[in-house]
Amino acid sequence: MSLLSLDNVTVQFGGLKAVSEVSFSIAAGELVGLIGPNGAGKTTVFNLITGVYAPTVGKIAFDGKAVAGKRPYLITARGIARTFQNIRLFPSMTVFDNVRCACNMHLKHGISHALWRGAKVAAEEARIEAEVMELLGIFDLADDRDANCKSLPYGAQRRLEIVRALATKPRLLLLDEPAAGMNPTEKMELMKLIRFVQEKFALAVLLVEHDMKVVMGICERIAVLDYGQKIAEGTPAEIRANPKVIAAYLGKEVSPEPIGGT
Repeated sequence: MSLLSLDNVTVQFGGLKAVSEVSFSIAAGELVGLIGPNGAGKTTVFNLITGVYAPTVGKIAFDGKAVAGKRPYLITARGIARTFQNIRLFPSMTVFDNVRCACNMHLKHGISHALWRGAKVAAEEARIEAEVMELLGIFDLADDRDANCKSLPYGAQRRLEIVRALATKPRLLLLDEPAAGMNPTEKMELMKLIRFVQEKFALAVLLVEHDMKVVMGICERIAVLDYGQKIAEGTPAEIRANPKVIAAYLGKEVSPEPIGGT
């Protein structure tokens, strides 16, 4: 059974169909790319999956249960997390607190316990701090725990946004153009990071990205959108050679970038 499935999903804004009859699925642990020209509907698909938009027509299911039209926080609680094309950290908060706030949905004790600050709350706070610091350590951000998040270099802010998403304990991670603004070296490190995250946390990943060397280098399967419709789906080799994709988007065949670099 697929972890995530979209079945003939359409979303219409007035007379504009931003996404039209799109269907695809993602299996547990799979790394899938979603590509297409600007305005093709890629981010709209992300917004449909995460509850920002409700589909006009069609079904979206996660782990066999319908999620279309559910509130974003409920979808996140079920196990879907995302990052954004433009980094959306909480600018007035520290690195630690940006990640700490993502743990709230998994709190076991409510406001009554918090008011009394009993032993159970103290134990839970200690557990959460340990979990946050473990994540920051994995992503080489532990030394910056008390720094304001906006003081971090661009690449570190990207890592922090991924860490915050992982703190929600997702089973599916949506990455929206994570390589935007990165130089070639940073992109190579990002490719390694995405593979590491997929394997370390046993996640499925759906990646929207314009850098085709990144997409072709790490994705197991790719779906292609154009004018809101899916025009192709297949392995990187199949997508590189697909005449419709070449005409609509690639312009030429694109070779994958080896993760090790050359």
